[in-house]
This record gives sequence, structure tokens and C-alpha cells, in this order.
Amino acid sequence: MPATRNPEPIRIGLIADEPIRLAGLTSIFDQPAQHARARLIPIPGSMKELLAKATLKYLVVDMHSSASGLKALEAIRRARPDIRLIVIGPEGNDELVLKSIIAGARAYLGLSAGTETVRSAIEVVTDGSIWAPRRLLSRLIDRLLKTPEPNLVEVAPQLTIRERQVLELILKARSNREIASQLGIEERTVRAHLARLMRKAGVDNRIKLSMSVLGHSILREESGSRVSGERGRRVFTN
Repeated sequence: MPATRNPEPIRIGLIADEPIRLAGLTSIFDQPAQHARARLIPIPGSMKELLAKATLKYLVVDMHSSASGLKALEAIRRARPDIRLIVIGPEGNDELVLKSIIAGARAYLGLSAGTETVRSAIEVVTDGSIWAPRRLLSRLIDRLLKTPEPNLVEVAPQLTIRERQVLELILKARSNREIASQLGIEERTVRAHLARLMRKAGVDNRIKLSMSVLGHSILREESGSRVSGERGRRVFTN
């Protein structure tokens, strides 16, 4: 039998002002990767250094003040909209969590989160999902639907059968890997379908794609299907 090829390692940038916090974040990666999962490699550095690394796609940001933290997230979003952010910040501030997600965070954890929780959140994000409390994402949906952004446009109805299948699974909280497995296609094919869906919707990320679909009820109008979030913390994939 041919040897199973291990997935390519995934590099994760780490930003933390305090050396102790940075050391704690780095220790998260001491745990070996589980079977069939890519190894995660920590890359500590300053924001400027990490944003300059074009191949870096994931970034853990440890922020301590809501004002400077949000400004940092917005700066990262402007400079590198392709980077997926895992944010560690103050707890008990729902508004800050919502603003962080809107600013581009794909996961938000409290400062007291344990190493296993942070590791799990990073793996969820690298799998293509979002880690956040469902109740907060529900509030985010309500907010975006009540005050739609200018580029939050209706998904074009001319979808292929496969695009529609992918879209339905996105709205059911399936990760890229799960979508690929369920449809019998490769993950890179799922990513290609996603890219076309976002182009048709005129949006630049999956949160806005989901909001656009839910807001205009494209799937319900055309196919009568019902969509909903699942799994508590993994509500939308990305």
C-alpha cells in the first residue's frame, strides 16, 4: 500500500505584547498533530513582520485593551484581508466580540482560555470554520440584516447544482473538509466553488455571503430548503 502523505504544515503567526503571554501561546503548539491533521507551526513576531510574510494565512492576536485591539484588527484587515484571525481578548464584553468578528476575527476567546481551548479554536479556523458563541453570531446576523452594508447584495440566482449544494452545507456549519467528504469532491474544489459564490454575491468573505443568502432567502425561495446554524460554537464556516 502507498504511504499516506501527511498534510503540509500550517504556519500560525503569533502577536502578543507580553513575553509571558507569547511564551504561553507558543507552548500551545508543543502538542503533536493528531492523525491526518496538519502540523501547526508557531511564528512569533511583530505585526509589521508577520503581515509582510505573504504565505502566512493565520494570525493569533492577543489583545488587552478594546480600543487598541480593535484598531489593530482593522489595520490587519486593511493590509491583509486574506489573513484569518484568532483573537484572544477581554471576557464578558459581547459588543467587543461582535466588533472583532466584523473586523475580521474568525475566532474570539477570553484571556482566561486554556491551552487546549485555544488549540481547538485554531484547528477549527484552519478547518474553515468560525469559533464563537452562537448567541453572539445570532445577534450579528440580526444586526447585519437590519443595517445591510452597501456591498451586501443578493446572491445571483444563477447557481449551478454543485454551487447550491456547497452553499447549503456552508449554511449548515460544515467545514471545507466536511463539505468535500459529503459531496465526494476535493477540498480545493470546495474552495473554488466558494470563490465563485462570493464573486456572484459581491462579497469578500463567508460571513457576508451567509448574511446575503439568509437576508434574501435565496435557497428557500428557489428550492424550499431550510437552513440553520448548528453545533453551538461552529456556526458559519469560512
